[in-house]
Amino acid sequence: MDDHVDGIVDAWVRERPDLDATPVQVFGRISRLSRQVENELAQVFERYGLDRGEFDTLATLRRAGAPYALSPSALMQATMITSGAATKRVARLERAGLVTRSRDRADGRGRRVRLTAKGMALIDQAVAEHLGTEARLLKGLSSTEAQHLASLLRKLGNTLI
Repeated sequence: MDDHVDGIVDAWVRERPDLDATPVQVFGRISRLSRQVENELAQVFERYGLDRGEFDTLATLRRAGAPYALSPSALMQATMITSGAATKRVARLERAGLVTRSRDRADGRGRRVRLTAKGMALIDQAVAEHLGTEARLLKGLSSTEAQHLASLLRKLGNTLI
């Protein structure tokens, strides 16, 4: 079953047979799929009044386990963003009543970002819908195929680092 990327590869083979267009079969599809998935997931985030970064921040705090709090530097590392971006995200989430910032009891100089009860309820609902959307997007693959694809993508990712 051909797709749009096959047409692109065929055109390059016809127009520039001296070039190997094989990588387009992988990266063209990854690029197209990434945009489609981002659009689907953005709709989920919007239903909860969040953007991707805010969802990621709340989900990171939720995954941290009780007491659902991290230092700003740990949160920054886990979400792979700059300190400025983390500060802005946390400020927006704090204004919405989804997180609080307080002094770290173990280290009086440090700070902790903590999920509020409202933030916990919101992220628990949002992550359930998020994972449901991702599962729906994978329905065209068997469980074995999805696991194999995940393994191949992990391998590819490790070679790019």
